[in-house]
Amino acid sequence: MRRPRIRPVFDGLPAYLPSRPVRSATGEFHPLAANESPREPLSDILAAVHGAAGTVNRYPDFHGTDLTAQLARTHGVAEGQVALGAGSIALVQMLFQAVAEPQAEVVHAWRTFELYPVLADLAGVRSVRVPLVAERHDLPAMARHVGDRTRLVLLCNPNNPTGTLLDAEELRAFVDRIPEDCLVAVDEAYFEYVRDPAARSAIDLVADHPNLVVLRTFSKAYGLAGLRIGYLIGSPYLVAQLRKACLPYSLSSVAQAAASAALHHRKELFARADDLVAERTRVRGALRADGWDVPHSEANFVWLRLGAASTAFGEWCAARGVAVRTFPEEGLRVSVGSPEDNDAFLAAAAGWRRKVRAPVGDHSRPVPDRPAASGDPAS
Repeated sequence: MRRPRIRPVFDGLPAYLPSRPVRSATGEFHPLAANESPREPLSDILAAVHGAAGTVNRYPDFHGTDLTAQLARTHGVAEGQVALGAGSIALVQMLFQAVAEPQAEVVHAWRTFELYPVLADLAGVRSVRVPLVAERHDLPAMARHVGDRTRLVLLCNPNNPTGTLLDAEELRAFVDRIPEDCLVAVDEAYFEYVRDPAARSAIDLVADHPNLVVLRTFSKAYGLAGLRIGYLIGSPYLVAQLRKACLPYSLSSVAQAAASAALHHRKELFARADDLVAERTRVRGALRADGWDVPHSEANFVWLRLGAASTAFGEWCAARGVAVRTFPEEGLRVSVGSPEDNDAFLAAAAGWRRKVRAPVGDHSRPVPDRPAASGDPAS
């Protein structure tokens, strides 16, 4: 039987696999794979959700007018500089659609957010992957890879999955080097967790760089991962063009209401982010004290580069009810969750060290059977 004709690129695309639930023999479950907020929504946000649910028989505000105005005031930009999307990843997809043309290229680090090359393939854009150095973006190398065919440069800052950060000056110097006719996108999905005093949001650079856009999400620090809402800030020209690619009514009225309520409660939500940052410091400190090599993270997760032992350690954690994000043959990203969940992970990590009786990073020893890899939720 003949099959329907589908673009050949689909044959090589990896299937998206959401994080699988895991439980220990005693029924414990500690979700540390998806970089979600471990806290339940604030009561006022839930009230906004319930109120908006009564209007779902009507289409939502196409342009998200009220939310757009709130975001513009929050960031000190014009309303015409804000575009909304169903999560920041939807806006990244719009960027690929905007630059896709024959022979076009996008430059990004690797490893970074795993959906960048997938979206590039779907758009028919060649993905140029520049290896990390010391788990950070190699900006000089990335700049050297920008050529006549480059239409987009993507920076994930802090980087997912390593958690490393580009400071304000190196970021500014890099954007200054990129030709004005090449689009630069800085994905700041985790920026609310940054505490480095040398860091500045790339939003500060938008006024002087018309080719720059900055992406943010409500999925992480704002705790709205289940409602899929994000936004982009750029020049009025770019925002007007990108809005043309927005899928009509893709941002529900419930999501808009929840995001609006969240902005009214930034103080409380950012206090929660402070609590999580404190847990991040505790988790990293405990791991390092036990001999693990853990780069400094400015996100809501930590990164363990274990090479060939990565999948085995992921399965070890899963057997103890701790779900982590495994990148086979590379490493593991472990979300920072509740103190209870973090303690469960630290206990699993300590048990692994005792079992293998080898320095972390020594991949020459035999390791247990490999687990199935879990997927990485979009921002």
